[in-house]
Amino acid sequence: MLENFWFNVEYGINHVLDINAYDHVLFLIVLTIAYTFRDWKRVFFLVSIFTLGHTLSLVLASYNVISVNGIIVEFLIPVSILLTAIFNVFTAGKGPQKSKVGVLFLITLAFGLIHGLGFAREFKMLLGDTDNKVLLLLEFALGIELAQVIIVFAVLFLGYISQTIFRFSKRDWVMVVSAIVIGLVIPMIMNSEFLA
Repeated sequence: MLENFWFNVEYGINHVLDINAYDHVLFLIVLTIAYTFRDWKRVFFLVSIFTLGHTLSLVLASYNVISVNGIIVEFLIPVSILLTAIFNVFTAGKGPQKSKVGVLFLITLAFGLIHGLGFAREFKMLLGDTDNKVLLLLEFALGIELAQVIIVFAVLFLGYISQTIFRFSKRDWVMVVSAIVIGLVIPMIMNSEFLA
């Protein structure tokens, strides 16, 4: 039982940290890059909203309540990353992440729903013919959460180092990292089957 638990948790961790499927990491980077450790409550709520969205769509897809074409989902995931990165570029140094947090939360929830649909196919492979979907889902989600905590901590830590030791302004840090993510995500969009 414990062996299965760790297998499912590790599967969730590896799903997020897979070097060949780094879209989840890119989204978490652009979602949290504008914040510091002092903003941990806001970051916690943003990541929790994202988790709520992708867990909800994962549950609905696992129980066949919703079904979306995988090609569309694989196109919308990098588009969601691109939109969030562009939001960062236009708002860097202007503080709307704090004043318009409700809008950002709604956008994050919507993107979480899209990302969860991307998880659904992989999760269905993990399910096989098991009857205990809920327990498996919780274990898989726990692995995803642990991986997200690692990524968010790394982003905040790198932001701290860049702004204190290397004296980057917060605005420049957000702009540079968001621009790098935009550069990585545009080829993902252009090479998607949806545009083929």
